[in-house]
Amino acid sequence: MENGAFLKDSQIIVLGICIGVATIVASVILSQGAFRIMKFTKENITVTGSAQKEIRSDYIVWACNVSRQSPDLAKAYVELKADTERVIAYLKARQVNEKEMTTSQVRTEVLRKENMYYGDSSDVTGYLLTQNIEVKSHEVDKISLVSRESTELISQGIKFVSEAPGYFYTDLSQLKIEMLAMATQNAKKRAESIAGSVGNKIGWMRSARMGVFQITPVTSTDISDYGENDTSSLDKKVMSVVSASFAIE
Repeated sequence: MENGAFLKDSQIIVLGICIGVATIVASVILSQGAFRIMKFTKENITVTGSAQKEIRSDYIVWACNVSRQSPDLAKAYVELKADTERVIAYLKARQVNEKEMTTSQVRTEVLRKENMYYGDSSDVTGYLLTQNIEVKSHEVDKISLVSRESTELISQGIKFVSEAPGYFYTDLSQLKIEMLAMATQNAKKRAESIAGSVGNKIGWMRSARMGVFQITPVTSTDISDYGENDTSSLDKKVMSVVSASFAIE
């Protein structure tokens, strides 16, 4: 009987020891898990990555205009119409596609006699008529050359003005995707370099935020918080910036 009671007490003691050990082990495991969660939550590195690429514009928008001034409105219109036709003929002779040309409506400005005391008077002295011609084309080099050489029309007695062309890149949406990927890869390399210098490694990327995306002339060093979109230069430099956060292992 005593042996039976002793055996029962021993079993209870062993069971208690097992429960205690299991509790300790579970506590250690839970504490390690909590530590890892805390570590995952708190230990991270945030870096800024950037990417640059040079591109050449593939679309040009060029505007020019002709004007005529005369005391007689009808005469001014006839002369303007003749000059416009001469300009269009000039452009066609230089292989500018007529379908790429748009001629605007005639803009009329009434000229009045100036009164030295009261400004313009009601006395009409003449009329200034202006007509714009706009060219939009993918033949960038050709239209760019024409825009520079077309001022020779002035020597023919035409009141001609050639404006500075606007240069554009048509596949900008796809380019942005490529540049963002490049900037993100650059951010990862920077994070790896920083973490590796002290013997650590980076883990998952936790967050990423797009920064400045800008297009500037190739030689420009300008940076804007809101980005830039240059249209004045044929050759451009594209820069994309990404801020990314990575876990540290």
